[in-house]
Amino acid sequence: MKKPFIIGITGGSGSGKTTFIKELRNHFSEAELCIISQDDFYRPREEQQTDEAGVTNFDLPRSIDKKAFVKDVKRLIAGETVTRPEYTFNNQKVKPRMLIFNPAPVILVEGLFVFHFKKMRKLIDLKVFLHAKENLKVIRRIKRDQIERNYPIEDVLYRYERHVMPTFERYIRPYMDEADLIINNNEHFVNGLEVMKGFIRFKLEQFAATIKE
Repeated sequence: MKKPFIIGITGGSGSGKTTFIKELRNHFSEAELCIISQDDFYRPREEQQTDEAGVTNFDLPRSIDKKAFVKDVKRLIAGETVTRPEYTFNNQKVKPRMLIFNPAPVILVEGLFVFHFKKMRKLIDLKVFLHAKENLKVIRRIKRDQIERNYPIEDVLYRYERHVMPTFERYIRPYMDEADLIINNNEHFVNGLEVMKGFIRFKLEQFAATIKE
């Protein structure tokens, strides 16, 4: 079997990764594009590190079960189907689903640390960095965490200042220079989305041509 093409997408919290990837999902079938997120590999809350104030810090590389993450991506590359329980960010209002990831010609891996994890980085063929101004990321984070995850505003702001920002500066921003493509999402990502759609279609055509040979 021909090896699938692996796309890695990262960016700071609030840069718009989730929305961007949802838009991509709308243009390709699951048989064409498999999307797997780092978010579904968070360790249980009791295994997370706390800061000096006793607040759980979910924004550290160690928060993720990177061995399981890399293992499952390798399984997809090998043509295996992967199942994984959905991570619901401690939101008791949401009932976790069992997620099924099927192998596809193009596999998109997304998350804060997909470039920082060395073994994951080696699997990626195209590195994409989604970027946005800091004030916009803060606003987006507030809206997301209050509405989707039911976090109080004081908690959101505390975590952004003490956890999110230091993590971005140390574990995410340094890899911006290594990205093959940087998509700015200050006002919109329409042009970047079109570029990605065209590139994925090209890779799918290449894959299909190889299969026919």
